[in-house]
Amino acid sequence: MIRAGSLRWHRRRGATILEVLVVLSVIAMIAAVVGPRVVGYLGRAKSETAQLQIDQLSNAVQLFYIDMGRYPGGSEGLAVLITAPAGAADWQGPYLEKAEGLVDPWGRDYVYGEPGADGRFAITSLGRDGARGGSGEDADLSN
Repeated sequence: MIRAGSLRWHRRRGATILEVLVVLSVIAMIAAVVGPRVVGYLGRAKSETAQLQIDQLSNAVQLFYIDMGRYPGGSEGLAVLITAPAGAADWQGPYLEKAEGLVDPWGRDYVYGEPGADGRFAITSLGRDGARGGSGEDADLSN
């Protein structure tokens, strides 16, 4: 005869392989949907950072112009915002806090173009691909 209190229910410990596979499948589906969006946000953030840095560099070039009475030459480039050119008594820089400000978020130097006939200089980042043209993250950014 079996007594009512003698049967014990044993708690199951751990998970079956099927349960583990279901959980892994759900995680994989979430990663497939969310992953590309996160990568897109990262790319857009780099482009926005580059545009902000270009604006900051443009302001620094304007300050250089106010002090020196001229824009940086093509051979000098943007480096004159960090270190004084030879024989420049009017130089009041550095116009940037760190030399890292001369490098875009993709690790390449910003391209400086001397003022043309219209008197405007150009500061350009070639985007993620490092080549002229492109769209999205590969697009060129300029002041």
